[in-house]
Amino acid sequence: MKGSQPFMNETIRKRKSIRKYEPTPLDTTKLEWVQEQIAAVKPLYPNIRYKVEIVSKTKGLFNVKAPHYLIFSSEEMDGYYENIGFIGQQLDLILSENEIGTCWLGGSKPTENEKSALPYVIAMSFGTPNEPLHRGLSEFKRKSLSVISMGEDPRLETARLAPSAMNSQNWFFVVESGKIHCYRKKVNPIVGLMLERMNKIDMGIAIYHIAADSDSFKFTKAKVVPERRGYVYAGTVLS
Repeated sequence: MKGSQPFMNETIRKRKSIRKYEPTPLDTTKLEWVQEQIAAVKPLYPNIRYKVEIVSKTKGLFNVKAPHYLIFSSEEMDGYYENIGFIGQQLDLILSENEIGTCWLGGSKPTENEKSALPYVIAMSFGTPNEPLHRGLSEFKRKSLSVISMGEDPRLETARLAPSAMNSQNWFFVVESGKIHCYRKKVNPIVGLMLERMNKIDMGIAIYHIAADSDSFKFTKAKVVPERRGYVYAGTVLS
């Protein structure tokens, strides 16, 4: 996959999650444009079947009231959560750059009459924002690179700015010979499967930020990688 359009890198540095929206739906032309963006995204794993649908309602804990939602569903294969994070973050940034607010919704679900044939993964609200759409770089609250990475690569800064559930940033990156090995934090079984699901989706989001800041991008599973205690290996970005 070739590097993204130049605006992606700029949008990463000003993006914010929007939780307040104007109630008026987007017009038909804008919704058709959103559908075109959905059709144009590039998956992390092309072999995994997935679907992104636009709906007007979702339900669940901490649901955000918005005129529209994206419902992400996928066949359940190794890497499908990371794949959805990678796909969804492309749409997040594209919509944000075009004056449409978005917010990942880890606790929301589709209503009964809007369920996809594929298993549901996660939702994202979108619409005209009723709060400032963007923020300054100084407003980001993120861990320092020294906490989430080992080695130097300028693309790690965009990964550092990636959104994550509860701003947990449960990832780690090891730079080795120009490669970036990506890891997600192990989850205590007592905590539950939801946090593990979100950690995997967040990993895909962060990997897309690296892709957006790359002149060329290739992701693979290496046979031999450095061990990182307390973390699970997710894959390697090749230089």
